[in-house]
Amino acid sequence: MTRLSSPDRKKQILEVATEMFARYGFDGVTTRQIADSAGITEAIVFRHFASKDDLYWEVLSAKCASGDVKQRLEEKLGRDAEPVEIFTAIARDVLNRNFQDPGKSRLLLFSALENHRLSQRFFKMYMSEWYELLASYIRRQMGEGKFRKVDPVLAARGFIGMCFHHYLVQELFGGSKYQSYDLDEVAQTMATLWLTGICCEPLGSSDSSSVTTQAAEDLGSLSIQKEV
Repeated sequence: MTRLSSPDRKKQILEVATEMFARYGFDGVTTRQIADSAGITEAIVFRHFASKDDLYWEVLSAKCASGDVKQRLEEKLGRDAEPVEIFTAIARDVLNRNFQDPGKSRLLLFSALENHRLSQRFFKMYMSEWYELLASYIRRQMGEGKFRKVDPVLAARGFIGMCFHHYLVQELFGGSKYQSYDLDEVAQTMATLWLTGICCEPLGSSDSSSVTTQAAEDLGSLSIQKEV
Protein backbone atom coordinates (compact mmCIF):
# COMPACT_ATOMS: atom_id res chain seq x y z
CA MET A 1 0.00 0.00 0.00
CA THR A 2 1.44 3.35 -1.05
CA ARG A 3 1.67 5.81 1.84
CA LEU A 4 -0.07 9.09 1.04
CA SER A 5 -0.85 12.17 3.08
CA SER A 6 -4.39 12.34 4.43
CA PRO A 7 -5.57 14.93 1.83
CA ASP A 8 -3.98 12.96 -1.02
CA ARG A 9 -5.51 9.70 0.19
CA LYS A 10 -8.94 11.29 0.39
CA LYS A 11 -8.51 12.67 -3.13
CA GLN A 12 -7.50 9.22 -4.38
CA ILE A 13 -10.56 7.60 -2.83
CA LEU A 14 -12.82 10.24 -4.39
CA GLU A 15 -11.28 9.69 -7.82
CA VAL A 16 -11.71 5.92 -7.63
CA ALA A 17 -15.24 6.21 -6.22
CA THR A 18 -16.25 8.71 -8.90
CA GLU A 19 -15.18 6.37 -11.68
CA MET A 20 -16.90 3.35 -10.15
CA PHE A 21 -20.15 5.13 -9.22
CA ALA A 22 -20.33 6.58 -12.74
CA ARG A 23 -19.88 3.13 -14.24
CA TYR A 24 -22.05 1.01 -11.94
CA GLY A 25 -24.27 3.38 -9.93
CA PHE A 26 -24.59 3.72 -6.17
CA ASP A 27 -26.21 0.31 -5.65
CA GLY A 28 -23.76 -1.44 -7.97
CA VAL A 29 -20.66 -0.60 -5.94
CA THR A 30 -19.62 -1.49 -2.40
CA THR A 31 -17.12 0.36 -0.24
CA ARG A 32 -15.06 -2.85 -0.19
CA GLN A 33 -14.81 -2.75 -3.98
CA ILE A 34 -13.82 0.92 -3.88
CA ALA A 35 -11.13 0.12 -1.31
CA ASP A 36 -9.80 -2.80 -3.38
CA SER A 37 -9.61 -0.63 -6.50
CA ALA A 38 -7.73 2.04 -4.54
CA GLY A 39 -5.35 -0.55 -3.10
CA ILE A 40 -6.35 0.19 0.49
CA THR A 41 -8.44 -1.38 3.22
CA GLU A 42 -12.13 -0.62 3.71
CA ALA A 43 -11.27 0.80 7.13
CA ILE A 44 -9.23 3.55 5.47
CA VAL A 45 -12.23 4.49 3.33
CA PHE A 46 -14.32 4.94 6.49
CA ARG A 47 -11.52 6.89 8.11
CA HIS A 48 -12.10 9.60 5.51
CA PHE A 49 -15.84 9.17 4.93
CA ALA A 50 -18.33 8.33 7.66
CA SER A 51 -20.55 6.29 5.35
CA LYS A 52 -21.08 5.27 1.75
CA ASP A 53 -23.73 8.00 1.49
CA ASP A 54 -21.21 10.62 2.64
CA LEU A 55 -18.71 9.41 0.05
CA TYR A 56 -21.34 9.51 -2.69
CA TRP A 57 -22.43 13.02 -1.70
CA GLU A 58 -18.87 14.32 -1.80
CA VAL A 59 -18.46 12.81 -5.26
CA LEU A 60 -21.60 14.59 -6.49
CA SER A 61 -20.70 17.87 -4.78
CA ALA A 62 -17.17 17.87 -6.16
CA LYS A 63 -18.48 17.38 -9.69
CA CYS A 64 -20.79 20.35 -9.38
CA ALA A 65 -18.68 22.79 -7.36
CA SER A 66 -15.52 22.41 -9.41
CA GLY A 67 -16.79 24.39 -12.37
CA ASP A 68 -18.30 27.42 -10.62
CA VAL A 69 -21.38 26.80 -12.76
CA LYS A 70 -23.63 29.25 -10.95
CA GLN A 71 -21.13 32.09 -11.18
CA ARG A 72 -20.64 31.58 -14.92
CA LEU A 73 -24.41 31.60 -15.48
CA GLU A 74 -24.82 34.82 -13.47
CA GLU A 75 -22.10 36.47 -15.54
CA LYS A 76 -23.75 35.47 -18.81
CA LEU A 77 -27.21 36.61 -17.74
CA GLY A 78 -25.83 39.90 -16.44
CA ARG A 79 -24.23 40.88 -19.74
CA ASP A 80 -25.63 43.73 -21.82
CA ALA A 81 -26.14 41.56 -24.88
CA GLU A 82 -28.91 40.29 -27.11
CA PRO A 83 -30.72 37.15 -25.88
CA VAL A 84 -29.45 35.11 -28.83
CA GLU A 85 -25.86 35.84 -27.77
CA ILE A 86 -26.58 35.06 -24.12
CA PHE A 87 -28.44 31.80 -24.78
CA THR A 88 -25.88 30.66 -27.33
CA ALA A 89 -23.19 31.14 -24.68
CA ILE A 90 -25.26 29.23 -22.11
CA ALA A 91 -25.91 26.37 -24.54
CA ARG A 92 -22.21 26.20 -25.39
CA ASP A 93 -21.34 26.03 -21.69
CA VAL A 94 -23.89 23.29 -20.99
CA LEU A 95 -22.68 21.21 -23.93
CA ASN A 96 -19.01 21.76 -23.10
CA ARG A 97 -19.42 20.74 -19.47
CA ASN A 98 -21.20 17.53 -20.35
CA PHE A 99 -18.96 16.46 -23.22
CA GLN A 100 -15.82 17.21 -21.21
CA ASP A 101 -17.07 15.32 -18.15
CA PRO A 102 -19.52 12.55 -19.14
CA GLY A 103 -18.98 10.93 -15.75
CA LYS A 104 -21.00 13.67 -14.08
CA SER A 105 -24.13 13.09 -16.15
CA ARG A 106 -23.81 9.33 -15.71
CA LEU A 107 -23.61 9.82 -11.94
CA LEU A 108 -26.73 11.98 -11.88
CA LEU A 109 -28.68 9.66 -14.19
CA PHE A 110 -27.76 6.64 -12.09
CA SER A 111 -28.76 8.53 -8.95
CA ALA A 112 -32.15 9.48 -10.38
CA LEU A 113 -32.88 6.02 -11.81
CA GLU A 114 -32.03 4.40 -8.49
CA ASN A 115 -34.33 6.94 -6.80
CA HIS A 116 -31.50 7.70 -4.43
CA ARG A 117 -32.37 10.30 -1.81
CA LEU A 118 -29.14 12.16 -2.53
CA SER A 119 -30.31 12.96 -6.06
CA GLN A 120 -33.18 14.97 -4.53
CA ARG A 121 -30.75 16.72 -2.21
CA PHE A 122 -28.48 17.49 -5.17
CA PHE A 123 -31.36 18.97 -7.17
CA LYS A 124 -32.46 21.22 -4.29
CA MET A 125 -28.95 22.44 -3.52
CA TYR A 126 -27.58 22.93 -7.03
CA MET A 127 -29.92 22.46 -9.97
CA SER A 128 -33.06 24.21 -8.69
CA GLU A 129 -31.07 27.37 -7.92
CA TRP A 130 -29.48 27.26 -11.37
CA TYR A 131 -32.88 26.91 -13.07
CA GLU A 132 -34.26 29.79 -11.00
CA LEU A 133 -31.47 32.10 -12.17
CA LEU A 134 -32.38 31.37 -15.76
CA ALA A 135 -36.11 31.64 -14.99
CA SER A 136 -35.56 35.07 -13.39
CA TYR A 137 -33.97 36.34 -16.60
CA ILE A 138 -36.92 34.98 -18.58
CA ARG A 139 -39.35 36.73 -16.21
CA ARG A 140 -37.59 40.04 -16.78
CA GLN A 141 -37.79 39.61 -20.52
CA MET A 142 -41.49 38.81 -20.20
CA GLY A 143 -42.02 41.91 -18.06
CA GLU A 144 -40.41 44.04 -20.75
CA GLY A 145 -42.67 42.51 -23.39
CA LYS A 146 -39.82 40.76 -25.20
CA PHE A 147 -40.77 37.17 -24.32
CA ARG A 148 -44.19 35.52 -24.56
CA LYS A 149 -46.11 34.88 -21.34
CA VAL A 150 -45.12 31.35 -20.33
CA ASP A 151 -44.13 29.53 -17.19
CA PRO A 152 -40.51 30.76 -16.81
CA VAL A 153 -39.28 27.65 -15.01
CA LEU A 154 -40.75 25.37 -17.68
CA ALA A 155 -39.19 27.58 -20.34
CA ALA A 156 -35.80 27.33 -18.61
CA ARG A 157 -36.10 23.56 -18.35
CA GLY A 158 -37.13 23.36 -21.99
CA PHE A 159 -34.04 25.21 -23.16
CA ILE A 160 -31.60 23.21 -21.05
CA GLY A 161 -33.48 20.05 -22.01
CA MET A 162 -32.82 20.70 -25.71
CA CYS A 163 -29.10 21.01 -25.06
CA PHE A 164 -28.87 18.04 -22.71
CA HIS A 165 -30.85 15.79 -25.06
CA HIS A 166 -28.36 16.48 -27.84
CA TYR A 167 -25.57 15.47 -25.48
CA LEU A 168 -27.39 12.27 -24.50
CA VAL A 169 -27.97 11.28 -28.12
CA GLN A 170 -24.36 11.90 -29.08
CA GLU A 171 -22.55 10.63 -25.99
CA LEU A 172 -24.70 7.97 -24.32
CA PHE A 173 -26.84 6.67 -27.19
CA GLY A 174 -23.99 6.49 -29.71
CA GLY A 175 -25.10 9.23 -32.07
CA SER A 176 -21.52 10.45 -32.49
CA LYS A 177 -20.70 7.20 -34.31
CA TYR A 178 -23.03 8.17 -37.13
CA GLN A 179 -22.77 11.95 -37.30
CA SER A 180 -20.59 14.60 -35.71
CA TYR A 181 -21.57 18.21 -35.06
CA ASP A 182 -19.67 21.42 -34.50
CA LEU A 183 -20.41 22.43 -30.90
CA ASP A 184 -20.70 26.15 -31.68
CA GLU A 185 -23.21 25.43 -34.45
CA VAL A 186 -25.25 23.23 -32.13
CA ALA A 187 -25.25 25.92 -29.43
CA GLN A 188 -26.39 28.64 -31.83
CA THR A 189 -29.03 26.40 -33.40
CA MET A 190 -30.51 25.43 -30.01
CA ALA A 191 -30.56 29.06 -28.86
CA THR A 192 -32.13 30.30 -32.09
CA LEU A 193 -34.84 27.64 -32.23
CA TRP A 194 -35.79 28.21 -28.58
CA LEU A 195 -35.81 31.99 -28.89
CA THR A 196 -37.86 31.83 -32.09
CA GLY A 197 -40.57 30.15 -30.05
CA ILE A 198 -40.49 32.44 -27.02
CA CYS A 199 -39.71 35.88 -28.47
CA CYS A 200 -42.62 38.21 -29.20
CA GLU A 201 -40.80 39.69 -32.19
CA PRO A 202 -38.78 37.83 -34.84
CA LEU A 203 -35.07 37.60 -34.13
CA GLY A 204 -33.23 40.42 -35.86
CA SER A 205 -29.91 38.71 -36.48
CA SER A 206 -29.37 37.56 -40.04
CA ASP A 207 -26.95 34.97 -38.71
CA SER A 208 -29.66 33.62 -36.42
CA SER A 209 -32.12 33.48 -39.29
CA SER A 210 -29.69 31.50 -41.40
CA VAL A 211 -29.15 29.04 -38.56
CA THR A 212 -32.91 28.59 -38.15
CA THR A 213 -33.31 28.04 -41.89
CA GLN A 214 -30.48 25.52 -41.94
CA ALA A 215 -31.98 23.69 -38.96
CA ALA A 216 -35.34 23.48 -40.73
CA GLU A 217 -33.67 22.17 -43.89
CA ASP A 218 -31.79 19.54 -41.87
CA LEU A 219 -35.03 18.41 -40.21
CA GLY A 220 -36.75 18.20 -43.58
CA SER A 221 -33.88 16.18 -45.00
CA LEU A 222 -34.02 13.82 -42.03
CA SER A 223 -37.76 13.28 -42.52
CA ILE A 224 -37.25 12.43 -46.19
CA GLN A 225 -34.53 9.94 -45.30
CA LYS A 226 -36.82 8.23 -42.80
CA GLU A 227 -39.62 7.96 -45.34
CA VAL A 228 -37.24 6.43 -47.88
